[in-house]
Amino acid sequence: MLSYLHGFHAGNFADIHKHHILVCLIEALNRKNKPWSYLETHAGKAYYALDSDEATKTAEFEEGIARLWRAYNQPSSVAHYVDQVRAINAETSLQRYPGSPALVAGLSREADQLHLMELHPGEARQLKKAFAGHLNVGVHHRDGFEGVLSLLPPKPNRGVVLVDPSYEVKTEYDQVASFIAKAVKRWPNGCFAVWYPLLSADRWKFMLEKIRCTGITNVLCSELTIGDAQEQGMYGSGMLIVNPPWQLDETLNLSEPWLVELLAQRAGAKRRLYWLAPPAGDC
Repeated sequence: MLSYLHGFHAGNFADIHKHHILVCLIEALNRKNKPWSYLETHAGKAYYALDSDEATKTAEFEEGIARLWRAYNQPSSVAHYVDQVRAINAETSLQRYPGSPALVAGLSREADQLHLMELHPGEARQLKKAFAGHLNVGVHHRDGFEGVLSLLPPKPNRGVVLVDPSYEVKTEYDQVASFIAKAVKRWPNGCFAVWYPLLSADRWKFMLEKIRCTGITNVLCSELTIGDAQEQGMYGSGMLIVNPPWQLDETLNLSEPWLVELLAQRAGAKRRLYWLAPPAGDC
């Protein structure tokens, strides 16, 4: 699907949920003085201008990163994420939002390797332009599922894969479940982070069940609900993490209640953290 452009949604509540967790994953890798690999199936652009026609048309960032930008007493893991946003903006002015490639590149070290897949030709061109001269970043204009699978297991042999399709095409839910089954077989020790939208059609529930039925263990799910499930449109955001780093669940239990309160758009906003499949030996 080549019609989707993330610029309309950059910096919204789902980006906050997804990117906060992504920063937690990368910072966990950085605790060891060993290089890592980062692979992404649907990279989009590296940077999004919040004064662009796309961003201002929906103004979704106003209910997301703009709230966070002004917030005080942020939990430490949230503050580390916001630091990456502040790093590409003027000290007091929120003008740009970093997509996942920019966030990860900002946390990477010289020996770390990034492989970014993007099929949309315009997005791929801007991605290549953003990382021209970055020797540790490879930009691939190709199908993300096929492209990432072709590179597994990567070198270095520790790291994270982010799976972040638009889900505008219904078959992408099945594609994600199939991809995860194949990818974990090729890279059993890799960490896989899958973002999914919470929509009233509930297709994400069937996707999670298919992943659970693969027999893959050590699968953590974080879900943040900011609206009413009966409303049309996305009312929440989910992140599934295969092989999460040690104590990620504790970190999220400290930070996500604060995020829910900040990002809530309706009464009854909530978050849920649960094991879709516990670590081996914990069953």
